[in-house]
Amino acid sequence: MGRMLFVVNPRAGKARIRIHFLDIVDMFVKEGWEVEVHTTQKPMDAMETVRQKGGDVDMVICSGGDGTLSETISGMVQLDNPPVLGYIPAGSTNDFASSLHIPSNMLKAAQNAVGGKPYAVDIGGFCRERNFVYVAAFGMFTEVSYMTPQEKKNLLGHQAYMLEGMKSLTNIKSYDMLLESDEMVLQGDFIFGMVTNTVSVGGFKGLVKRDVALNDGLFEVLMIRTPKTAAELKNILSSMILKEEQSEYVYRFKTSRLRITFKEPADWVLDGEFGGSRTEVEIENLAKRIRIVMPGDF
Repeated sequence: MGRMLFVVNPRAGKARIRIHFLDIVDMFVKEGWEVEVHTTQKPMDAMETVRQKGGDVDMVICSGGDGTLSETISGMVQLDNPPVLGYIPAGSTNDFASSLHIPSNMLKAAQNAVGGKPYAVDIGGFCRERNFVYVAAFGMFTEVSYMTPQEKKNLLGHQAYMLEGMKSLTNIKSYDMLLESDEMVLQGDFIFGMVTNTVSVGGFKGLVKRDVALNDGLFEVLMIRTPKTAAELKNILSSMILKEEQSEYVYRFKTSRLRITFKEPADWVLDGEFGGSRTEVEIENLAKRIRIVMPGDF
């Protein structure tokens, strides 16, 4: 055992952590950990706290949603020798926790955080400035996650995303872009693109394949061209439902690195949070960069 930094977002997921907080801290102390608690106060607070204090502890545990986890890992990536990371999911969707098989029950997740096995996972590098844990995306519906108020997420959960998503259907934007990677070159108008390392996005497991490896040094990429006719839209829907590898309008492939150039700025979402508006994006896979605790039978 040793020193632990416990980073908590007290507002995530209907503030569930408040019910279990004392029991969780008591569990850590009984296991022999010296615990320092930090409750996040503002955006990027988790990242800054971990960057400043993470190098002096043996373990970091964070509790919150996907955004809190993403910030925590972004802070850890900046450390020369990152400690082991434990995760207690407390958000509305908890996509990455689903990929990691981490229990949704907070007490069981806390037990896993200190009793499971460390597992090295890939992390995404975004424009050499930021990091993401499981998804970087642009296009339709992507603004839903960061534009949905926290209060509405807490109140409605997945329904909040669906309600906000329906509003964006009436204003689908097309992006004229060029994608370049070792495996694929795409050019033209696209309505959606995402780079992932997860089995679940936005709580939905049908967008990516189930055979995703979290430490193979590769991302799963999905790109959808802009449909111009009803027949093209039907082709896209058919391809998505049947999960075809490739079609004229839907492209799925794996890569460790890619570059996308847009004619006009495109808004990006990183792990459910706004990632900036950019005309040039470079994404790279940081293979096995962070060790995160998973259940022993993973």
